[in-house]
Amino acid sequence: MIISTPSPTDFISDRKSLGSSKPLGSSKLPPPPTRTIAPGDKLPPARRTHTPSSDEESGAEEGGDDLRMLLPDASRASRRPPTLRTPKMHVPAYAAQVVVAGTRVLVATHHHLRCFDLARYADVPVWVGDTKEMGVRDAKVTALEFRAGSAGGVVWAGTKEGHLIELDMDSGKVTGSKFSVHAGVVTHIFRHRNAMVSVDESGKVLVFEPTATSGSEVPSLTYTAPRVYRIAEKQEFVKLLGGLLWTSVRSDVNGSGPTTVPIVRIYDVFTPGSIARTASVLPNTTHHVGAITSGTLLQSHPGFAYLGHEGGFISIWSLPAGPECTDIVKVSSSDVLSLEGVGMRLWAGGRTGVICAYDVSSRPWVVTNAWNAHSGLPVTRIFVDPWSIEKEEKLSVVSVGRDEQMRFWDGLLGIDWIGNELLKREREFSSFRTINVLVVSWNVDAAKPEALTDDAANLTFLNDALTSVSPAPDIISFGFQELIDLESRKMAAKTVLLGGKKKGEEGKISEKVTSSYKRWHDRLVREVRALAEGYTVIHTESLVGLFTCMFVKNSEKAALKNVAITTIKRGMGGRYGNKGGIVARFVIGDSSICFINCHLAAGQHHVRQRNADVTAMLEEKSVFPSSDAIEESLAYVGGGDGSMVLDHEIVFLNGDLNYRIDQRRDAVISSIQSGDLEALHTHDQLLKEMKHNRGFRLRSFREGPLTFSPTYKYDRRSNEFDTSEKKRVPAWCDRVLWRSRDPERVKQLHYRRYEANVSDHRPVSAAFAMTVKSVRLDAWAKEKGIVQELWLETLTEQLIDAREFYVEQALI
Repeated sequence: MIISTPSPTDFISDRKSLGSSKPLGSSKLPPPPTRTIAPGDKLPPARRTHTPSSDEESGAEEGGDDLRMLLPDASRASRRPPTLRTPKMHVPAYAAQVVVAGTRVLVATHHHLRCFDLARYADVPVWVGDTKEMGVRDAKVTALEFRAGSAGGVVWAGTKEGHLIELDMDSGKVTGSKFSVHAGVVTHIFRHRNAMVSVDESGKVLVFEPTATSGSEVPSLTYTAPRVYRIAEKQEFVKLLGGLLWTSVRSDVNGSGPTTVPIVRIYDVFTPGSIARTASVLPNTTHHVGAITSGTLLQSHPGFAYLGHEGGFISIWSLPAGPECTDIVKVSSSDVLSLEGVGMRLWAGGRTGVICAYDVSSRPWVVTNAWNAHSGLPVTRIFVDPWSIEKEEKLSVVSVGRDEQMRFWDGLLGIDWIGNELLKREREFSSFRTINVLVVSWNVDAAKPEALTDDAANLTFLNDALTSVSPAPDIISFGFQELIDLESRKMAAKTVLLGGKKKGEEGKISEKVTSSYKRWHDRLVREVRALAEGYTVIHTESLVGLFTCMFVKNSEKAALKNVAITTIKRGMGGRYGNKGGIVARFVIGDSSICFINCHLAAGQHHVRQRNADVTAMLEEKSVFPSSDAIEESLAYVGGGDGSMVLDHEIVFLNGDLNYRIDQRRDAVISSIQSGDLEALHTHDQLLKEMKHNRGFRLRSFREGPLTFSPTYKYDRRSNEFDTSEKKRVPAWCDRVLWRSRDPERVKQLHYRRYEANVSDHRPVSAAFAMTVKSVRLDAWAKEKGIVQELWLETLTEQLIDAREFYVEQALI
């Protein structure tokens, strides 16, 4: 009998999930290893089936790395698009070629050419041409570039038939030509200083340089005799960077199996007789780095080149060293399709239509901006228009997407500069006040509220929690987990069917929700009403065991707006709600507040699954309805519109996060009994992830000191840690974290546990003094005007620096 064992390639992510149907690297992968088992030999153990048990334990974590966990931190990235203009011009996918100089745009599609002047007619071309009428019969344009020294006034066009044509941008007339100068399709044309370079698919490179006898400082397509240079044929990546021609082809790789990396061939085409240099992307890497898709230089990091790859990698190359690849960085779980250095940021476009701007000045990299540029469709090209510096006094960045649209962006991100300066001046146009917030979190392990008897700690738990804050809390959030028995298939199925029903007016629970939720709802309402202050229920929601019930003081109710609540499922790959979160939000004054009550993946060793659950909830798109009102946009942060969790100024996260302590059970219990809790902090999985995992999405959150004993796992109605057969290691599973745009706006008043013992978890609560703001719109508008004037001064300085860079790169 022959049984196949998993090949290393099995652990590479499904290419469909990355949005590409093309194979990575070499298609000649080795066959999977096999194992021969003789008759009568013992068969390998059957694969253990996965069960969504709430307390699942395993000896080792299943699955490979979650790709998103290795990425730069995007938790504080601005989602505000730095839009310059959005012309409605059709740019057909695959076939279209585009060049831009200031407000002039030329779009070529097969034998059709359209020239636009965005300053006059944004959507109507100023002239339309056809290669048939230009004396080039049936020629299809495959490459475009402005001629050196023309300041964007003259364009060279390469065709499928190997012709080169020169066009005047003002009139659309042909001013020069060289027919059949290439043997095949002209794939690229580049401009460098006073020279032009054209490349065809057969590997023929023509270098046009003015000669001393020509009497001209720029090459003439008609009269300049090009010098021929040869490179390998059918190059899929070709880019002129720093005066060198960088090329790569998908099948040319180093290594084998899951660790293949592309080979780069670099040619000095401006030095006659020079020999190509061959280099590889870190041949000793353990990663599978895909084919090269794009490349660029970065103004803030001279001496380095950056190449984008399929598989979401960017490789870094030292130019003085050869060039030589010095590092690779994982930036996306999808392919990097386009890459451009813009000022101090590296811009990258991927398959999801999002453009990300990276600050690469320190490691790990940080995503400073990330916005949906092309309606969720791939961003096929990003490039800078250097002539916009003089023609428009802007640094214009152009992107082209599979949505067949062209977008223009502010490369200096002025809107973010203005926004950040306004935040520094917030006290000039805002008033502030402090309100108290109480968050109570408990995994009740299917216990009913009637079970809170027989013991003083049970009887007084809810009242103790509610009176733990003085003065009384203005906002109370109860976040419970496992209100139903997740081991009970019948009960779980019932809540899947009924748990997501809409609530009635003022947050009242639907009658169809199971009695477990209603019992706890009624008990909480009764306990809160016993307080001296009057409260109103503003939110209730349930999700297969999760239950959130929120109250607000009647005196604060009128200040609330944009109240919303929803659920995010994370169980069984996002299909079921046995794991997941309930997300609630509101705006009070002009501050947006978000609460997450969640239950993450269980299991001693399932750290990556828990991390993935967190990432999915924090990065879930369109969690809430978006808002574009001015006064409401002032409440959100990072250019957000309130539709995502991290758009909110303050976020509280509580729940059974299920992070464990990585130490032997007897050692943990010994530390607890001796009161040496600090010794356990270094082994706590959540604290370790927040400290060491550069891509952990809770890294921007804060947590108070863990001065209380671990809250999991106890025998019911006892103070003994788990004495069952599994003897689970005690852990701080139940946590309360927070994040604030301004750390000074949230002060923790207490973080404690309670001794109610009807569950295998102990409840915890955290209280906060939270500062909220109210904006005076007239004062805000005045301050914004002052900041905009300051930006114009900064803009001039940055444009001077940018121009110097593009002059050094011989592009203008």
